[in-house]
Amino acid sequence: MSGRGPGPDRALARLADALLIPPFPGSFAPAWVLSALAEGLAGVTVFGPNISGPEQLSGLIAELRAAADEPVIAIDEEGGDVTRIAHLTGSPYPGNAALGAVDDIALTEAVYRALGADLAALGVNLNLAPSVDVNTAADNPVIGTRSFGASTELVARHAAAAVAGLQAAGVAACAKHFPGHGSTSRDSHDVIAAVDGTMDEVTRRDLPPFAAAIAAGIRAVMPGHLRVPGLTGDLPASLSPAALTGLLRGELGFTGVIVSDALEMRAVSGPYGIAEAAVLAVMAGTDLLCFGRDQDEQTYLGVRDALVTAVRSGRMPAGRLEESAARVTELRAWATAARRAASSGAGLADGADRASVGLIAARRAIRLVGTPAPMVDPLLVEIVPPSNIAVGTVPWGLSNWVPADRVMRISTTADGTASAEASAVLAAAAGRPLLAVVRDAHRYPAAKEIVRILLASRPDTVIVEMGLPVWQPPAKVYLATFGATSASSREAAELLGLVAP
Repeated sequence: MSGRGPGPDRALARLADALLIPPFPGSFAPAWVLSALAEGLAGVTVFGPNISGPEQLSGLIAELRAAADEPVIAIDEEGGDVTRIAHLTGSPYPGNAALGAVDDIALTEAVYRALGADLAALGVNLNLAPSVDVNTAADNPVIGTRSFGASTELVARHAAAAVAGLQAAGVAACAKHFPGHGSTSRDSHDVIAAVDGTMDEVTRRDLPPFAAAIAAGIRAVMPGHLRVPGLTGDLPASLSPAALTGLLRGELGFTGVIVSDALEMRAVSGPYGIAEAAVLAVMAGTDLLCFGRDQDEQTYLGVRDALVTAVRSGRMPAGRLEESAARVTELRAWATAARRAASSGAGLADGADRASVGLIAARRAIRLVGTPAPMVDPLLVEIVPPSNIAVGTVPWGLSNWVPADRVMRISTTADGTASAEASAVLAAAAGRPLLAVVRDAHRYPAAKEIVRILLASRPDTVIVEMGLPVWQPPAKVYLATFGATSASSREAAELLGLVAP
């Protein structure tokens, strides 16, 4: 069912289009995307593979925006470790864990306003951020530094500040992952993650940051593919009427746009398929459907046709599509007005000023134990964990400030024993300072073992943790950045004397 011709099917297809923000492959706008935008498609979602550089991205978004009147241009730009616009270099802004460590809500608002200004300058009008999950599970495989912290009260106040900053810049914010992904031990990219605790515990621990974001006027909320005992039954929250219509809209009073998490994530695409997951999400109360990164025109058409079929068969009332389309239209109108208001008001003057906000925040977040001696001609070893699907492949570490022939990298999943890896490092470091960089070492036994061996032979080894500093080894000099952004790397390098301030 193409829905291209005249008649009821075409009218329904146009209505379904008003709920869709599909991705597309490549760094240029395909003809089908431009045509669909002109015919009523709500917008698109831009991902890292669409971006090859600032000028290219600016041109791409300008072309997309020219195809329709204020289309939704969505991006998953959390700053911190999760960056799309800076995936080739690392974000110039420290992420939520760093901001939570500083715990200055004025600084959090300033960083998010700077990030929002960057996005607004590109033409983005919906940022799928911030993450307002309360990260109570130290071994959480997917949230970690994306969270402001493990305290409900801290996360709630910084959630409100982040919303204020982004939306003051003219970019709609989207709180995620409702009703809270921070207590989980599984990654919802792979499976339906179960939220730990009773519904009373979820209400006390996880919901206040979403309530704070709603009170701050947030325009969008993203549910997670999370099973919540006592609320969603066997369904994830993303497909649960009880979670979306009952809890989010009913009890919390949210009236904005509910945006799906990526529907290609195996938690929902595995048991249902993308098209059926889309139908279930809309029936549950979702307004705007995000498909995920690696999808194409056929996926978009399949989802649109599934929505049309659901209405034609009587499975879903057309009013459900109309209700969501009206909310999306309201979001687009808000984006137009907010952009004009932001451009006419006082703001950060230019990109250099915005970058300085990121560096200031990164410096304030760093925690240093001991006094590092000047790192003259050090050997740098970076102990590399497995990649995270949410983060993707983004440069990190301190190798930008050390000659390439003085850098060694060890994978925590590589063949060979920790003892052999550490012995090779010690041999190469003979006669020079030794600097070891880890990332979430608490989650990887191999990383901890390598660090222990290095410190046993070289107590002067400087340890830099660029994830969460849950595990702190007995190092004389230990530095924690609460994230692996380019801003955090730069400030760590300055503190260690690898680069002049």
